[in-house]
Amino acid sequence: MSAGDAGRRAELHRGVARSLPILVGVAPFGLVVGVAAVEAGLTPLQTVATSVVIFAGASQLAAIDLLARDAAPAVVVLTAAVINVRMVMYSASIAPRMRAFPRRLRPLCSYLLTDMAYAATMAEDETAATAWYYLGLAGAIWAVWQAATVAGIALGRGVPPGWELTFAVPLVFIALLVPAVTDRPRLVAALVGGVVAVLGVPLPFNLGLVAGALAGVGAGLAAERVVGTPPNAGPEGRA
Repeated sequence: MSAGDAGRRAELHRGVARSLPILVGVAPFGLVVGVAAVEAGLTPLQTVATSVVIFAGASQLAAIDLLARDAAPAVVVLTAAVINVRMVMYSASIAPRMRAFPRRLRPLCSYLLTDMAYAATMAEDETAATAWYYLGLAGAIWAVWQAATVAGIALGRGVPPGWELTFAVPLVFIALLVPAVTDRPRLVAALVGGVVAVLGVPLPFNLGLVAGALAGVGAGLAAERVVGTPPNAGPEGRA
């Protein structure tokens, strides 16, 4: 084994080791997504395809919820895109570090970008966040997410029809939301987005969720301009 191969393997192992605390939260989230998809009527193949193509927990849950309510495909796609628009900001922020990555690996690194991978990579010193470290970190998150989703499918298919588990979807969103509300702009965004989404329930094509998301983003940005961004807001706070 050459020194270069040994170095790449060491960096992969370092990234996987860094992912271990993160995987404690990823696994149950993926399990819930798999169960929710089965409850919503998606086939195992559709669920796995959704997980592989979208690979974003909040967007997957929102899409599953809309599909369960027979929303128009365009609304499902738009909702997922709105929820994932933060990835544009992540990409712009992490791009300078990826310039040092081998060109052939950049598309894969882009596909594997998640909140957790972004935060863990940006927390590293710029010279320490190598491509192989990132692939070890983000690849482990991807693998566990897919495995947990498949486990959720198996669990969901074994649940008796009378057991309604769809309540898990709003509970997971609440669990994601509450820890993220760490300052006034985020609180404003959460309140405005929630109220608009509830008031928008009668809208056609299940557009209430899209309206709530857009209103929440707009209100949060407006509030941030008024009160300013906390000096200690890091990547984790922006997930």
